[in-house]
Amino acid sequence: VSKEIDKSKTVVEHPGTEMAQRFRGFLPVVVDVETGGFEAATDALLEIAAVPLKFDSHGNLTLGESYHYHVEPFPGARLDPASLKVTGIDPFHPLRPALEEGDALKRIFEEVRKDVKKQQCSRAILVGHNSFFDLQFLNTAVERAKIKRNPFHPFSTFDTATLGGIALGQTVLEHAAIAAGLEWNKEKAHSAAYDANITAKLFCEIVNRFRSVYEKNILVPKKMGP
Repeated sequence: VSKEIDKSKTVVEHPGTEMAQRFRGFLPVVVDVETGGFEAATDALLEIAAVPLKFDSHGNLTLGESYHYHVEPFPGARLDPASLKVTGIDPFHPLRPALEEGDALKRIFEEVRKDVKKQQCSRAILVGHNSFFDLQFLNTAVERAKIKRNPFHPFSTFDTATLGGIALGQTVLEHAAIAAGLEWNKEKAHSAAYDANITAKLFCEIVNRFRSVYEKNILVPKKMGP
């Protein structure tokens, strides 16, 4: 038995907005963290930025409002000099407007939850470049701060390193961004706000390039049952 899928009901279990239908009820939110090292359990979270996504009036995925906070190292956090050299962050600079880790996360989560509700999605899904790294630091910080309401899926992500390799033949963020036709600013790279923004643009570019593939797939007859 074959059945043509009604485009207006592409995901029956997630009716509502185009976003909820497109990503199985998930709202993609691009996240970037800058840290004091590579070990989430021991190394400091120093910056976090989040960019919820949305569809424009033409049905293309685009960036929503972005959120960015500097974060105070948690007590006893390790700060690897090599990592600080790459990011250029001075965690103890007197003019650095840093928030306590739990406060920064709660502010980010509050805004993300608003977007999830507005888009009629069930929860957020993290988008990142080498997303396992960002998700690992995020989940560890959530546990450390004893935050109970985390809007993000605990383990699923969209990884632009993987998507960049598939769509553009590039896995390094800089190279993938350039291959996608985006401008790359070396002076701003390795800040959470910039990296989240460019990663969001890259993800949107790839998703929009595959729009015709997605739309074709949801309209073709599907075999139901054995």
